[in-house]
Amino acid sequence: MDRVRAIMLWHRKGKAMRKGRYTHRGAGPTKKESDKSVEEIVKELKEIGASKNDYREQSLRIHGLICAKCAREFDYKDRHLLTVHHKDGNHKNNPPDGSNWENLCVYCHDDEHSRGLLGDYFSQDS
Repeated sequence: MDRVRAIMLWHRKGKAMRKGRYTHRGAGPTKKESDKSVEEIVKELKEIGASKNDYREQSLRIHGLICAKCAREFDYKDRHLLTVHHKDGNHKNNPPDGSNWENLCVYCHDDEHSRGLLGDYFSQDS
């Protein structure tokens, strides 16, 4: 009887482990000691996640965290408010020197594109 009970418990334990409901009670993974701060680790992970072909990051690096139109300066924490405007309107034209890009805040970028629409609208009336 004890042997049957042991086999049943072993079977349940294996089934529970396969379904992720059972964890080994032994020593868990140990933390690797690091002399880096949390901020440094987060910065490294963000840099790894950014692809080399990411023209937005290239433009921010080349032109800085400043709007080319209103000259508002941005910090790292609010850099999501900066967008890359393609001067020629072709989003596939991404030269490595950044000559087709200008960093605009979301408000100036919206204004830049709506000016073209407004100009087209008024030119149709005449």
